[in-house]
Amino acid sequence: MAPSFEDADSLFNFVVNQGNGVKGLVDSGISKVPERYIQPPCERISKPDGYQVYEHLPIDLSKLDGPEHDKVVRDIASAAETLGFFQVVNHGLPLDLLESLKEAAHKFFDQPAEKKAVYLKGASPSPSVKYGTSFIPDKEKALEWKDYISMHYTSDQDAHQFWPQDCKEVALQYLKMSMNMIKTVLRILLENLGVKLEESKIDGLLGFKMVNMNYYPACPNPDLTVGVGRHSDVGMLTVLLQDGIGGLYVRREGSTNGDDWLEIPPVSGALVINVGDTLQILSNGKYLSAEHRVRTTSKQSRVSIPVFTSPNPTETIGPFPELVERDGVAHYRDVLYADYMNNFFSNAHEGKKSLDFVQKNNHTAA
Repeated sequence: MAPSFEDADSLFNFVVNQGNGVKGLVDSGISKVPERYIQPPCERISKPDGYQVYEHLPIDLSKLDGPEHDKVVRDIASAAETLGFFQVVNHGLPLDLLESLKEAAHKFFDQPAEKKAVYLKGASPSPSVKYGTSFIPDKEKALEWKDYISMHYTSDQDAHQFWPQDCKEVALQYLKMSMNMIKTVLRILLENLGVKLEESKIDGLLGFKMVNMNYYPACPNPDLTVGVGRHSDVGMLTVLLQDGIGGLYVRREGSTNGDDWLEIPPVSGALVINVGDTLQILSNGKYLSAEHRVRTTSKQSRVSIPVFTSPNPTETIGPFPELVERDGVAHYRDVLYADYMNNFFSNAHEGKKSLDFVQKNNHTAA
């Protein structure tokens, strides 16, 4: 017989503190979603078939430096300016690596809870590796139906020593190969802005690198929950590998006719790239960080594997000076990236509200 999780404190202790995660709930045999996971009606994705589907073909990166180079550049820039999101194929990452990543993620999360709990915050052998659930459980009114392992890259040596045995080799290869692609895309986007940066500056803007493996267990009441709530990513650019199950939705900023959310169907062999808050700030609002969320499903467990890139914490971020001069106004104030990141990770997901931290007032100080 499944244990009762009616008591919120018992549930929190089992899922969060003991490291059983959402998978532990499901494995216990629950037949309905506990109250702590039920989202307010306005946050639910209750009728997934009712959303429009993103129908743009993936961008073929192999056409860069060829006859269609200019078109590929325009497509990347246009996507960054309108949706903050696009999919790419022929990206240079081997397809068998992508399959191995998905297998490794399932293998990690299929382990007994005690094997995963060694990476809980405060217990992990390295501050660079963290296993957890939801986003910020202590701050969330309704928990997200997701478990994760995050691996911050500091050096090859640390990765080989501290990252989980089941996934460290493929995760490290994925991160490194993704970085080559991210640098190519970032250079394209900077060139489109008319901004020229030294290689050392680009390295600083992409200095923080992290790969996550996200696990969304099959959910008995997917219409009541979310896998991830509405949010934008904090950093520069994110690369995401979806599996074939789907569940990703991106919001069209400024839409007023009720069709502001698009479902992003998985495409075999494709990777998702999206703009983060930092790139929106640097571009003075020219590029849009993509607000997105994830639904759950009752059919089978889903995995996704993102690579997050961000500035080094010591970097100061703010609109590029040449863009402020061209636009005649800075839409965001300069801020130490560590302060922006601390603000982001101190609050539950709430759309793109994190950008309020650097938004300039419309009035000018006397």
